[in-house]
Amino acid sequence: MLRELSIQNLAVIQATSIEFGPGLNVFTGQTGAGKSLILGAIQSLLGMKKSAAKMIRPGTEQARISGVFDVLNAESAEQAGLALDLDLLPGDELVLTRKIFATGRSSLSANGQPVTAAMAKLAAETLIDIHGQHDHQSLMRPMRQLTLLDDDAGCANLRRQFTEQHKAWADLCQAREDLNASAELREQQLDLYRFQLGEIDGVEPLAGEMPELTARERVLNSLSKIKEDTGTVYSALYDSEGSIAERLQAMTHVLLGLADIDEQLEPVAEQVRTATLTLQESAFELSRYTDRLEMDPAELAEVQGRLNALNRLIQKYGDGRSTAGLDDPLTPVLDHREHLADQIKDLEGQSTRQDSLDEKITAYENEMAKLGQKLTAKRTNAAGQLGPKIMRQLKELGMAEATLSVRVESNPIEHAASAGLDRVDFLARTNPGQDERPLREIASGGELSRVMLAIKSVLSSKKSTKTSGAGVDVLVFDEIDANIGGRLGDVIGRKLRELAASKNSDKQVLCITHLPQIAAFADQHFHIIKEVTGTGKAKRTDTTVQTLTGKDRINELAEMLAGNGATATSRRQAKELISAAA
Repeated sequence: MLRELSIQNLAVIQATSIEFGPGLNVFTGQTGAGKSLILGAIQSLLGMKKSAAKMIRPGTEQARISGVFDVLNAESAEQAGLALDLDLLPGDELVLTRKIFATGRSSLSANGQPVTAAMAKLAAETLIDIHGQHDHQSLMRPMRQLTLLDDDAGCANLRRQFTEQHKAWADLCQAREDLNASAELREQQLDLYRFQLGEIDGVEPLAGEMPELTARERVLNSLSKIKEDTGTVYSALYDSEGSIAERLQAMTHVLLGLADIDEQLEPVAEQVRTATLTLQESAFELSRYTDRLEMDPAELAEVQGRLNALNRLIQKYGDGRSTAGLDDPLTPVLDHREHLADQIKDLEGQSTRQDSLDEKITAYENEMAKLGQKLTAKRTNAAGQLGPKIMRQLKELGMAEATLSVRVESNPIEHAASAGLDRVDFLARTNPGQDERPLREIASGGELSRVMLAIKSVLSSKKSTKTSGAGVDVLVFDEIDANIGGRLGDVIGRKLRELAASKNSDKQVLCITHLPQIAAFADQHFHIIKEVTGTGKAKRTDTTVQTLTGKDRINELAEMLAGNGATATSRRQAKELISAAA
């Protein structure tokens, strides 16, 4: 229950505090006095409406809205607590505060703890239910009617399961559609990848062969020079008269003879002898190397051809990467070859993936069909009971000849929506002799108002039963009297009072109205007054909220009846309205 609402510096409201009570709370006042501003403040407080800096009262830096709720039932306490991350128990007090700053920034808190607008809006779903003229539009939409029927049928769990299955099924269907749409492109990509892979594999590049081939080409290109120069060196070392090896050998004999005379020369003699042997071995190795050298133009052509083929691969498939810092210039090509192989494997596997998708989609469709049939059964059963219950309410609202039925039509599984297989239509006949038609084809706003109130009365009555512990604490009706007259106003006022139950109930109804016939049923009557004070640039507009009782309330109802100020006759009529309502 909303116990108190405080508003500061919001548009034309400088400061006001409203203390609500259980039962029916009614707001009246002239058009433009600020009744909708009160409702807007509640919506802003509960995150239902974006707060704008332009709503701040001129000359002030911030606006502030506070609401004190008594959370009376267990389910409201649990759900609101979860939404706001608070520990709430039945009977606890919940204080919501919103500040709106001139800079455009705003803040929200719950029991002093910061919360987001989304958290407050989620909590509001279990605390308050606001119905305005826009509900006439939403009530005409089949999806809204389906939701109302599900509320009455208790389909929440089944519907949630179906929605989860439907989302997964829809994702798989989209994946299959994407796969089919890309089939031609996939074949083109496969052709390209296979061609590129074949071109690389046709050359058969091997890791590490490029440096070896480059070195071999360098040798083959310089073979004549190498053979000539190595022959010259060999001759100088060993083969020519007076070669280095011959002279070193003679020196070795001299030193060995001297070492026999003086032992101190033995190390030197040995070193020279070792050097002579090493030089002779090097000369022999150089001779063998020279003997192996053969001029073979075919080998050079083969090596160069291989290098050219590898360089073409590097240029075409090296991905533009520089090979300067690589140990093996073929690394980018070999990497690209592996990438091509993976892509081909993936694309070739997509046909298998499509078969798998088809199997999964079929499995989901079978499960959806089972859940959908259960939903249809529950909805059809509830529809058969909901229509007569609403008709009883319509009769009490002065529409005794009206009929209302709920039609449930099932679609094939391929046309399933997230809420199930069914389309729901509320069909009404407001006058005898007519056919039942969908609500959206009923032109009268007054008839829609009554149908909406009848539906809300049925559903709210079910939700507010003590056994279920469910239902919101606060119901708000914004100008439900639009497009109706005083005679029907009495009926609607009585129905609103019944919806609010009594002063001892934990159900609370807030209603903004222009009809005295409705206001007469109020348990608490609030009058919204707009006053202009000052002159010239000093003029100011202030809206205040006054609680009416006794004579003040009679005068307000009398003025609403008379239109241009209360008279003795209108006061007498106002007293009669209050007496009849009581």
